[in-house]
Amino acid sequence: MVLLLTFGCTDLDETTYSELSESNFYNNELELIQATLRPFTHMQAWLAWSGQSGYYYHNELSADQTAWPQKGRHGYDNADHIRQHYHTWTEREGRLNNAWSLMWTGLGFVNNAIESIENVDAAAANVTPERLESIIAESKVLRAYHYMKIMDMWGNVPIVTQVGIPQNPETVSRKEVFAFIEQELLENVEKLQPLSPKLIGRMSKAVGYSILSELYLNAEVWSGTSRWEDCITYSDKVINGEGGSLTGNMALDQDPLGPFNNTNEDSPENIFQFPFSRKNGFGYSWGSFYMGFSNMTAALDVNFSGNNAFVVVPSAFDAYQENDIRKQEWFLFGPQYKLGTDEPILGSEEYNGQPFVYVNNIRRNSEGQTGVGSMTDGEENSGARFHKYRSGTQDDPNYLEGDYVIYRLTEIYFNKAEALMRQNGGNATQDAVDLINASRERYFSSEDWADEMYTTATLSMDELLAERGREFIFEGMRRTDLIRFGEFTTGSWWDHEPSGDDHLTLYPIPFNQLQANPNLDQNPGYN
Repeated sequence: MVLLLTFGCTDLDETTYSELSESNFYNNELELIQATLRPFTHMQAWLAWSGQSGYYYHNELSADQTAWPQKGRHGYDNADHIRQHYHTWTEREGRLNNAWSLMWTGLGFVNNAIESIENVDAAAANVTPERLESIIAESKVLRAYHYMKIMDMWGNVPIVTQVGIPQNPETVSRKEVFAFIEQELLENVEKLQPLSPKLIGRMSKAVGYSILSELYLNAEVWSGTSRWEDCITYSDKVINGEGGSLTGNMALDQDPLGPFNNTNEDSPENIFQFPFSRKNGFGYSWGSFYMGFSNMTAALDVNFSGNNAFVVVPSAFDAYQENDIRKQEWFLFGPQYKLGTDEPILGSEEYNGQPFVYVNNIRRNSEGQTGVGSMTDGEENSGARFHKYRSGTQDDPNYLEGDYVIYRLTEIYFNKAEALMRQNGGNATQDAVDLINASRERYFSSEDWADEMYTTATLSMDELLAERGREFIFEGMRRTDLIRFGEFTTGSWWDHEPSGDDHLTLYPIPFNQLQANPNLDQNPGYN
């Protein structure tokens, strides 16, 4: 070995056959778009449930609709999910630190793309100056979206627009972050292209208007000043199709599964989504969090299984009426059978070898336990399970071709309706009622609808929050909604008691990040 090291590595000169750098890479529009799209792939790790430590995890498990209880010998995981449910987290949460790292890394990818493309000469890249400006605008709107979600979780954070500069950025107030996001959006949204099938998964005008609708809906929480009229303005731009659409006509999908099935890129209401495709080697594997173990693959005729993680909180499942199509279609509940047969699926843990039945409680039934149970009392059959997204069966030509939806038109309807009601002192206007009824009517038979429709007398703010929960369950927005309605620290659900601590509406800056950057300030209440 000594001889080899001595005589075998004496000539270390390299022959360079080609070299890529910023100065010679951006030669056409495709290469510009490639740089723009890099941050989108990273977003899947922190925004969707494909990552166990991102925005979705924290925005769902801290709220009143989903939980990740311990089930027998599975799922304790250092009590991470238990602390989320009971709002007893600390600044030393590993998953919170991972979320911070993932989201800020994503922001770094966006900043890098912007820096690179802003230095490109349009003529050298064979594009018009207007087209180059539009491509840069995509990244700036995406940066604003990253900051909006970071601000939602942590509030008071640095504003950074260059990679590594400054090395230790200082915390600024949430109000300043809000103003930065608003400015980025208003300066760039109108430069975007209208939404069309070629822009699936990218920033379009419709996406930009949707971000502004969400930003202004939450402005009172995020900036201290309500902006209801602005929320209505940008909601109307989406509803009226001013930002384009995927199908040529922006409309609510009358199929309850249309926005979520394995051909959902054809849904007339989807606005912004992560494109997935098994045919192209990147199928949407939504099942890991929500599916049970391998016994459920036969129930759905799929070739993937789950880790028996997320369950529906019993009080959230009870919020649906029995005649609500969403309760029938969006959940796995009751006895489970091999697809298309009456052959029972069998349990593999506490109910090993027995017919498998999902039940609407989280407690050890086998031990005769009574009451509501708790986060440590679960079993493999505890809670209704997620069935909103559909992969299709293995013989389906579009198996695992579905996209993950970030914005859909129904959300914009709800945003506008809420803004109208808040402008009206919390009382429903007829316009608000019509918007919510347009969504709700899809889920009831014509015979039932007369008894189920809202009126200006029945659509209260409490009922709006409840209906918003029923409509957007599993879609990663519940914590934000509860905070806006003042229910996050004061509300009760299942076995969760109100904390009454308003500082919990912001997460703590992770301890590791405070150690790495001495210019960060911890959020109030965590010192």
